[in-house]
Amino acid sequence: MSELVTGDAVVLGLRPAELPSRALALAIDLALVGTAFVLVSIGLAMATAKLDDAALAAISVASFLLVLVGGPIAVETLSHGRSLGKLVCGLRVVRDDGGPIRFRHALVRGAMGVVEVLMTLGVVACIASLVSARGRRLGDVFAGTLVVRERVPAGRAAAVPPPPPWLVGRFAGLDLSAVPDDLWLAIRQYLTRMHQLDARVGWSMAERLAGELATRTGVPVPEGVPARAYLAAVVNERQARDARRVFAAGRGSAVQAGSGQAEGADAGAGGQAGSGALNGGAVASPLAEPLPVESLSAAEVAGASAPVGPVVEERGAAPAATGFAPPA
Repeated sequence: MSELVTGDAVVLGLRPAELPSRALALAIDLALVGTAFVLVSIGLAMATAKLDDAALAAISVASFLLVLVGGPIAVETLSHGRSLGKLVCGLRVVRDDGGPIRFRHALVRGAMGVVEVLMTLGVVACIASLVSARGRRLGDVFAGTLVVRERVPAGRAAAVPPPPPWLVGRFAGLDLSAVPDDLWLAIRQYLTRMHQLDARVGWSMAERLAGELATRTGVPVPEGVPARAYLAAVVNERQARDARRVFAAGRGSAVQAGSGQAEGADAGAGGQAGSGALNGGAVASPLAEPLPVESLSAAEVAGASAPVGPVVEERGAAPAATGFAPPA
């Protein structure tokens, strides 16, 4: 792990690049730059065949400086430390404080690279990288830069330590809407790495973060509550609120999806029933003319005029439920 430490004594999660990966990235970059230099040289030789030797020498030096020196400098400046070889190997050039490099950093690295890499075939750069604790060559030392690994193996994220049980739920009514994300990130970094810090530095950081958090929420830190425990309790309350919000949103979307499916099924069933009735002709129209009485037989007329008797329930049929218990 890198030894980069910010002003708040928080260790940055950066890994310095190892020599084999840097050598592979450099080989890819040199192959590309060398190919471009050869193509440019052939083009210039064909275009300046009628010039004298002095002009040809000047053009050769200019092409060397522009392609082999100016090309990598321009690429690192525009890509903020990523050349094609570094992009393939998952590397990047950053400042000593972890920030992106600028033109002056790329210029110093490129100028020193002429001596370290091109003139000595990379021998000086390899020796300097082996001697340096963070694998820096002379160009990195003079420019104040460091080559780090951007693609690192996915490891288990450090969990925020839980607060003491007597503080769980104590800050349920705290207003956390005014707390910025940067402060939450700083508090989380401190809680996950507070055991790696010096005791005095950790205590001062906890007091400062707790004071800033109390200022944002408008409620002072309770008396007798340590700053570490206060920060852990507030972060735990925020995580609990986020979990409840996500759970409520998931339930709402599930209910809406279920109601939409039910409405679609009802509409489909109604449409099928209507179409079946229209196709089969089983639905009687109220505007249809009644049949004349003369067309009916005597038995049918007698049956139609007979009084309707009481409805008798079938034996063994269960009575309809009413919601009330029968008397004992």
